[in-house]
Order: sequence, then C-alpha cells, then structure tokens
Amino acid sequence: MAAEVIWSHEALDDVESIADYIGRDSPNHARRVVEALFELADSLVAHPRAGRVVPELNDAHIRERFLYSYRMLYEIGADRIAILAVIHGARLLESYGTRFDP
Repeated sequence: MAAEVIWSHEALDDVESIADYIGRDSPNHARRVVEALFELADSLVAHPRAGRVVPELNDAHIRERFLYSYRMLYEIGADRIAILAVIHGARLLESYGTRFDP
C-alpha cells in the first residue's frame, strides 16, 4: 500500500499565510508558490527519505525539504506522510513554541 500525504491544519494555515503575504505583491506568484508546495508534498510519496533530518529535532522520522525560502517539515509514518509545517527558512523552530515539542 502506498503512503498518502496528510496535511495538518497548522501546515495548511502556514500555506495560507504564505499565499496571503506573497499575494499582496503578486497574486500570480503566490499561486505558483502554493502549487509548487503541494507538488513537493505529493512527491514525498515516492521518496520520503529524500529530505534531511530536521537538525533542531534530530528525529529520523521528521524531515524537511526546501522550496524557495521555505522549509516543509514532514513526518514519515508507516502508511502516511504528515505535512507538519511550512515555515520561512529564516525562522527558528523555537519561535513556533510547543508545536514541535516531543
């Protein structure tokens, strides 16, 4: 059985915030970024371990891929890949509070 991609509510909120921010200057660019983020998430099914282990978390099941200046954090499960967050690369995970605490 192939893994399926599940988006957390927080990650979808992240994408919406990114789209709103970019969309202030360029709605077309915002649409392209959002489409690319969803395509990246879908591509994880084929190669879930292609992303690097998130250095701040040091958990082999939680990895990240980069797109433009964004980090897509995801967790690899037995039959699913959960998209946990999409954050700007300049932000520290610590700024997200308990969102990533074990």
